[in-house]
Amino acid sequence: MVCYQCGCTLSEHDFCTSCGADVALYKKIIYISNRFYNEGLEKANVRDLTGAITSLRQSLKFNKNNVEARNLLGLVYFETGEVVAALSEWVISKNLRPKKNIADDYIDMIQTNQSRLDIINQTIKKYNQALTYCNQESLDLAVIQLKKVLSLNPKFIRAHQLLALLYINSEEWEKAKRELTKCIEIDTNNTVTLRYLKEVDDMLLPEEGVKNSPKKRKSEDVIKYQSGNETIIQPVNMREGKSVTSLLNLGIGVVIGVAIAFFLILPARIQTARAGIDEELRKVSEQSDAKTATIDELQLQVSELSAENDALQKDLQGYLGTDGTLKSGDSLMKAAQAYITNPEDVAAVADYLEEIEEETPDGETDHSEAYTNLYDTLIGLVGADIAETYYNDGYDAYRQENFEDAIPNLEKAFKYDPTNGEALYDLANSYYRAGQEEQAKETYQKVIELFPDTEKANKSEEFLADLENQN
Repeated sequence: MVCYQCGCTLSEHDFCTSCGADVALYKKIIYISNRFYNEGLEKANVRDLTGAITSLRQSLKFNKNNVEARNLLGLVYFETGEVVAALSEWVISKNLRPKKNIADDYIDMIQTNQSRLDIINQTIKKYNQALTYCNQESLDLAVIQLKKVLSLNPKFIRAHQLLALLYINSEEWEKAKRELTKCIEIDTNNTVTLRYLKEVDDMLLPEEGVKNSPKKRKSEDVIKYQSGNETIIQPVNMREGKSVTSLLNLGIGVVIGVAIAFFLILPARIQTARAGIDEELRKVSEQSDAKTATIDELQLQVSELSAENDALQKDLQGYLGTDGTLKSGDSLMKAAQAYITNPEDVAAVADYLEEIEEETPDGETDHSEAYTNLYDTLIGLVGADIAETYYNDGYDAYRQENFEDAIPNLEKAFKYDPTNGEALYDLANSYYRAGQEEQAKETYQKVIELFPDTEKANKSEEFLADLENQN
């Protein structure tokens, strides 16, 4: 453990022996971070990946520079099929420790294998398509897509869980349990998996066995009964004689009952049955008319939904690349790869980031946490350099009074570096010189608000006053 102030190795004392800084609280924070890292490592060893992710995130909250915890978190993400999240953690780790970092091997493992990259892209594309089918209630197509996803990435837990949920929806309990069992084999303590599994087990509980009926008693050869102090035994032949008589009487009674039913009860029953049949025919006729009307209404709805689906498919094509993948996700992966391959080539990274801005209309597309983390990391690493490049181009165009080129370059310079007051001020002047007075007013006002008590703010107030007087 080294001092946060001078970098000297710390001793057992609560102060740095080199610079004298108080490191008592710093040591506690580092110890807590390492404890959560060890806890996450133990959970990962027993395949409690959900618990490991929670512990490792806690470790990074206390010490974001804990490279070992970040590398292990990337491995756990990779084991659950979250490749983008894993790559994000490894890229951050590489920037924290550029040399002698195992994250280099992990990143090379993915990037040097073109087939692996293709599989990752196909997995993301098909999983997104499955979610789209679910939103459109095309559940059969969603099941087919998820099976393809799992054939490409068998450890993708979210795909297993979604497939199990679709099986639960269709009451295919055995198939759902198979998918959830696979999830448990990958991550033994995933809360979503355990909740789904409990529901499935409740539906698969075996019914209680029917109790065995009591055995029939064997008929005795003789009938015994007590009369006073004597036991009377009835012979078998006497019992059989009475049985024959009883059977004969029973047969005669059945014949008489059938005759009564045939002559008295049967005609009334036939009449009642005919009335019931007529009533059923009337109900069936009414139901047939109602169903015909419903079919016509449903056919109209199908036509409307088909037209709406065609429109949505056209809109969807605007968000997809030539291979069907989400353009913004593909461009972000290319930007990360460009930076990792050549950190000095800022222009290439800027081009891919600009593709993301063009492909995401008004910033309305929702992105995953891993996507946002990777994007923010790239902006933090190269944003200032990109802003400087755009500012130099914009300022040169401004001095040459080429405002059509100056305005977009200065806008991008300020977007990538919001602390660059010169870019914002020159942008306001460009609007003013180009005759775009409304944009100039708004930009001068922004200079005054963001950079108060500066020479740029004072000049902006003067230009703003001139614009107001002209109107």
